[in-house]
Amino acid sequence: MADVADAGPRQRPRVEGGREDEILDATVATLAELGYDRLTMDAVATAAKASKATLYRRWTTKAELVADAISRAKGCPMPEDVDTGSLRGDLISMSCGQGGFTEEMPMSVMAGLMTALHRDPELKAAFQKYFLAPRIAITNGVYQRAVERGEIAADVDVELLSVTLPAIIIHQAFVLGVAPTDELILRVIDNVIMPAARGSQVS
Repeated sequence: MADVADAGPRQRPRVEGGREDEILDATVATLAELGYDRLTMDAVATAAKASKATLYRRWTTKAELVADAISRAKGCPMPEDVDTGSLRGDLISMSCGQGGFTEEMPMSVMAGLMTALHRDPELKAAFQKYFLAPRIAITNGVYQRAVERGEIAADVDVELLSVTLPAIIIHQAFVLGVAPTDELILRVIDNVIMPAARGSQVS
């Protein structure tokens, strides 16, 4: 079966003018509100004030539409990749700024896709490629710069450390029901990430 991420959306005629962006943003908003399982082309068409025929001319299935939306919609922004000169500063900027954990829409999108990702391999592949991969690339850059600056000890497992902050925040949000806040993110950075980055070094 062809990968959704590599087929469909970019091979079909684009919607004219700014209507395509409006449809993509409507898709993200509908996904956040209803979740993937309840999202329909009809619901997106209604939210975008577009005809269902317009959607089907551009996207064959809702999986294709959602894959395109999470990769390009303005309503689902990427975290900012800002080099502040320190690991702590970079993590705060990335996690608390645009597209970070405190932004309601990206977290709502993740929640809306959570159950479907386990059942739909095409959607999972698209989500990993278009939603997760760019964010992981930014995170890896943050930690690589920290390694080069000497902020992370040589005995630290950087790969494991780099997923610790999102793992804790996602656990808090989706398992414990604790909404991400700047205060929570700072607690994790200061009490978990920064001490772990020092490894076995003596403070």
